Amino acid sequence: MAEINIIPLCDVLLVLLIIFMVTAPALSRSIDLDLPQASPPDRQPAAPVTLRIAASGELFWNGEDTSRTQLLARMREAARGGVETQPMLQIDAAGDADYQAVVQVLAEAERAGLARIGFLRQ
Repeated sequence: MAEINIIPLCDVLLVLLIIFMVTAPALSRSIDLDLPQASPPDRQPAAPVTLRIAASGELFWNGEDTSRTQLLARMREAARGGVETQPMLQIDAAGDADYQAVVQVLAEAERAGLARIGFLRQ
C-alpha cells in the first residue's frame, strides 16, 4: 500500500509561514503622501512658468533673460497667492548645465514658497 509523502508539503508551508511573518509588519506601516487636491471647477489653474537654465548658467524666466536677484523676486511674486493659485514652475536645465546652478534654483524656489515644481526637458 502506497503512502503519501507529506514532507515537501510541510516544507512549502513553513516557507510560506516565514514569508507571511516577514511581510505582515510591513503592511501595517503607513506612508505619508501629499497627494494633489482637485481644484474647484470655477477656478482656472495658473499658466505654468518655464525656467530654463542654460549650460553657461544663464537663467530664462518664460524666455526672458533674468538675473538671480530678479529670479527670487519673480518667484516670490508667483508664490504670493498660496499653493492653490501658484503656477507650476517647470525647470528646463540643459544637459550640460552645472549641477550647482540647478540646486541653487531649487533652494531659491523653496525660499520663495513655491510648492509646485517640475522638471522639463525639451
